[in-house]
Amino acid sequence: MQPPVALLIYAPENPQLAVYYPFAQFSPEWQALHYALQQSIPARFIDLPQAIQLARHHTPAVQEAPSAIENASAAPPVEHEESQTPLLPDPLAMLAQAAGYDDHELWWERQVEQRADMRNLFEGILEAMTELRAHTPPPEGEEAQREAHMRQMIRAAQKEGFQRIAVVCGAWHAPVLSDLGNAKADAPLLSGLKRIKVEATWIPWTNSRLSYRSGYGAGIASPGWYEHLWATAQHSQVTSRWITRAAHLLRQQGLDASSASVIEAIRLAESLAALRDLPMAGMAELHEAIETVLCNGNTTPMQLIREQLEIGERQGEVPAEAPTVPLQRDLENRQRRLRLKPTIETTMLDLDLRNENDRARSQLFHQLNLLGIAWGKVQDVRGKSGTFHEFWQLQWQVTFVIRVIEMNIWGNTIEQAATAFARHDATTLQELPELTALLDKVILAELTGVVDDLIQAIQQRAAVSADVRHLMDALPPLAKVVRYGNVRQTKTEQLAPVLDGLFERIVVGLPGACSALDDDAAQAMIGSIAHVQESLNLLNREDMRTEWQAVLRQLMERETVHGLVQGRCCRLLLEQNALDEQEFQHMARLALSPVTPSAHAAAWIEGVLHGNGLLLLHLNGLWLALDSWLNELASDVFEATLPLLRRAFSEFQAPERRAMGEKVRHMHNTTAERQGSTGENGQIQRLHHERGALTLPLLAHILGTGETSNAD
Repeated sequence: MQPPVALLIYAPENPQLAVYYPFAQFSPEWQALHYALQQSIPARFIDLPQAIQLARHHTPAVQEAPSAIENASAAPPVEHEESQTPLLPDPLAMLAQAAGYDDHELWWERQVEQRADMRNLFEGILEAMTELRAHTPPPEGEEAQREAHMRQMIRAAQKEGFQRIAVVCGAWHAPVLSDLGNAKADAPLLSGLKRIKVEATWIPWTNSRLSYRSGYGAGIASPGWYEHLWATAQHSQVTSRWITRAAHLLRQQGLDASSASVIEAIRLAESLAALRDLPMAGMAELHEAIETVLCNGNTTPMQLIREQLEIGERQGEVPAEAPTVPLQRDLENRQRRLRLKPTIETTMLDLDLRNENDRARSQLFHQLNLLGIAWGKVQDVRGKSGTFHEFWQLQWQVTFVIRVIEMNIWGNTIEQAATAFARHDATTLQELPELTALLDKVILAELTGVVDDLIQAIQQRAAVSADVRHLMDALPPLAKVVRYGNVRQTKTEQLAPVLDGLFERIVVGLPGACSALDDDAAQAMIGSIAHVQESLNLLNREDMRTEWQAVLRQLMERETVHGLVQGRCCRLLLEQNALDEQEFQHMARLALSPVTPSAHAAAWIEGVLHGNGLLLLHLNGLWLALDSWLNELASDVFEATLPLLRRAFSEFQAPERRAMGEKVRHMHNTTAERQGSTGENGQIQRLHHERGALTLPLLAHILGTGETSNAD
């Protein structure tokens, strides 16, 4: 076993009810256990058992246990994962604040980690905690029970004859454990406590989960730094080794970090420590020295130092013989067989589904996603064509083990669990789009035993569904299965009639569903229309395309249809060459005519503009109609319409918007040129009135008419 690791305790009947005990190499608890193992000394946990603590929580909650990585901590709260709200004040923070420190981590580092003389250190901590507790109300409820159980465990060890007993605990508990008091006072606190069945195992952990960055408030800010302190035997070498590691890291990234700079950074860090009357340079001094000398004052490389050194991201290891559930064991076996090592680093994987091993990997990722274990996420990557490639982004999360334990109730292997879980969803999901999306996932995971059940459920839901949008949203997954089913050797004959039936019902019901829509409903409707268009593009069937274009044209021409839907239908027909530019200009003039309400016209513009902006640059008729419409708007109407137009153009990238602006300017310049005169050779002749005025006096003299003003 290689730390960081965590002891996971969970309720087998409800695995979401769980707690972690994280351990790092420098954890006092880890070192105590290691020493006890080497010296054959009994070592026991003395906190209130999790069988009692978890029994109090009636709703599922993933928790993290009291910190096993702080040298001293407050009585830690029972808290949900990612919570940072303790139930009790942090005594270290109170002491640090009294000493004038805003950061209690820095206070602890200077008072404990950098202390050269460790004599009477624990006596001093005990005295400080005793004084703090003297001014704090006595604990109640669970906290009182925890401390009572600790005292009972110590008394039990004394009865067994142990005389030299070492207790590793949070400093807050020390005063009430050094003086055990009367056992009779503790007995009533622990009688009649409810228990539940719990199981335990070891799991790999990560440094980032130990740090505050993970959101776990009982963690430490810089586990990599404390590990460095622990591993460096001589304090005189702490500064030089740390800065040297920082220089190596910067060099690996192609940044300049010379030996002379390293020496200068060490001198600066030690000088800062001397100025601040510190026995050695700490994290703050090293941070300042590295940023100033090695990074030349640039804060960007310091983020790399933070991630790779101060946190020092790495994942621990747990031996194969550690107890675990059958589903976890099956996952580990498949990972070894497919040569997939779970790692916290983000990696990309290109799978060729024609390769047997790659296809088996794809099956595993898709089956895990069905179970809610998102180890891999499919990525859309350009550059490779064909449907036989899948691109995955992989990143293992240490908390996935909870989900694995939870999913074990569905089966002892990944395939069995995914099949049972998908079959359960097929009977509980009510919405047609959710069912078709599940069918797509099941086929990608190659769970053939569930396909027939899902097809039957889809047919039943489709037969009674009266919501046209649900039918439209359910179409893309079916189209993907029908189009690409041969990639995974899936029989799609059963799906074709279902897809045809859905499409016919959409064609018949869509015109009526688009009548009298408000703005929100129209926005949702164009999303559903896009789903149908996407499906038809995949299927590439001429008969369906013809019917669909007829429906789009009908919606485009109906006055009762919302302007957003009209504009979107117009745009789709234009992209499919089912609407020529002359017809489009006619529709633009109608939609942007003075008699059309400005809100309807603005919505039509938004529908037309939705999509690829490059195509719009070639539609001169649209820009002329839009320019004319804007010029004729009254000032108050223009101000009311402007937010709608701004939203319509907001989807385009900056280069596209710039090109559109250039086109509008060019249109205005062309119009101005046409208002000038044209010479014999067809060249436009511009009139320069100021230059012409200079010739008027000479012309007047020649003509004998006297001085002529510019007004004449």
